[in-house]
Amino acid sequence: MSLLTEKFHRRKDLPSEIRYLMAFQAYSIQDNHLHGGITALAKEYNVCRQFIYTLLKTLKIGMLNLFSPIEKAVANNKKEIMSAILSYRMEGGSSIEAISTLMKRFEMGYSSVGYISQTLSSIGKLLPNTLKAKGNKRYLLTIASDEIFSKSRPILITVDAISGVILKIELSDDRSGKAWSNHFKTIEESGFKATTLASDGGTGLQFGKQEALENAIFQPDTYHAVAHRLGIFVSRFEKNAYSAIEYEYSRKDVLNSAKTEIVIAKRLKDYEDAIIATSIAIELYEDFQFLYLCIINSLKPFHNDGTIREREKAEEEIQTALELMERINNEKIAKEIKTIKGILPNLLNYFEQTKLVLKKCQELNIQKKALQTLCSAWQYGKSYVKAKVPSRRKDAKTKKDSSLEKAKLLLAENYEQLKEKVFNELDTIIQASSIVEGINSILRPYLDRSKNQVSQDFLNIFMFYHNHRRYRAGKRKSRTPMEILTGNPQEKNWMELLINQIEISEPTFFL
Repeated sequence: MSLLTEKFHRRKDLPSEIRYLMAFQAYSIQDNHLHGGITALAKEYNVCRQFIYTLLKTLKIGMLNLFSPIEKAVANNKKEIMSAILSYRMEGGSSIEAISTLMKRFEMGYSSVGYISQTLSSIGKLLPNTLKAKGNKRYLLTIASDEIFSKSRPILITVDAISGVILKIELSDDRSGKAWSNHFKTIEESGFKATTLASDGGTGLQFGKQEALENAIFQPDTYHAVAHRLGIFVSRFEKNAYSAIEYEYSRKDVLNSAKTEIVIAKRLKDYEDAIIATSIAIELYEDFQFLYLCIINSLKPFHNDGTIREREKAEEEIQTALELMERINNEKIAKEIKTIKGILPNLLNYFEQTKLVLKKCQELNIQKKALQTLCSAWQYGKSYVKAKVPSRRKDAKTKKDSSLEKAKLLLAENYEQLKEKVFNELDTIIQASSIVEGINSILRPYLDRSKNQVSQDFLNIFMFYHNHRRYRAGKRKSRTPMEILTGNPQEKNWMELLINQIEISEPTFFL
């Protein structure tokens, strides 16, 4: 056959009967899942693979018109197969090899590793990596941005800090200011304008923000700015204090076993030195912990009674605590303090948002004391979520429940309705970029299972899946990110929506 068609190497010269033959051969290759078959066919006829796929697509459309009931059954079968692949991949977190094994075990068609990989890639190519607002609607959002690495390549992610919707996810060549600037510009062009950017403040991200989001407020991540930098020293000083206490006890035991005066004198000196060292270690730990907690408390937008904290006074208290910490004369601590002082002018920007939120809450015609009690409960609830030590979690929960009981008494039958409205408003106070870090933690296992061989196609699928799946726990439980963002109910599950999107983008995809 290759000799017969050698003179028809130019596609426009191929007779129609040769084209039909090529199309049916390609259909047979694809139907029997012959790996490399299309490439071999292209070489035999001396044409490009894309030309063969074009002929195949034309043949399928023609067959749909002639044998629509049969083709409809095939399409439905492929949808079921596709749903299984996507479910195993996204909901099960399985690798492509594991998906192939499971599908073969249950005797499902289209189960080869190559087909599954190609199918997922094809789906990903039909999906965007940037969310677009429908119609002419534009959103004003507080966004959170971060970077996660796949081997040495950065993945740039930006989400809506309230709903958790991924606005853009991008496998980038670098994380330069230019890359972040283009990233932010694309988001704004798609209908989402950032009023505030929350981030841990990488250098490239900072430059990108200055160029593309000049008017947006920058909100440094308070956890990374303070707790991440200074919290480690609290733990370190505590460990040192306990070690000093243990050493002191050991010196006392050794002293009690001494027999001669010379040995007693020497061991007594060691014991006394150990007492002094223990006293110094305990004092250092207690002083540093006290100053650290002063800073952490100053970061809270409300006092314990629910009254709003003044930004100027909070900054002053943080500045004073940092200056006292510097007296420890620890080089590593001094370095961290210098960084925190550089961030401090922007660190409490969320206090301004707190004022706006309180103003909106006051418009609900809620009595002042009741509002303060709800603010106190909300803040204790945040402390409960953040606390790692069981005793602190228990204390925060107890105080939260107590504040809610007081609010219930004050608000009577309006309690549930007003509590929900106030808490929804308070949730717009963003102090950190933890929501995007949470998404990073969801994405990381996928990267690990694929040995960091990630593609933009997969990231597009991940973004669609995340935006349309329902939260399983937390304050967003049972809602999808898109529902929270748009306020519109999502009647179909993410799989149905994805299949609909595929059919809109590529009508013959399941044929």
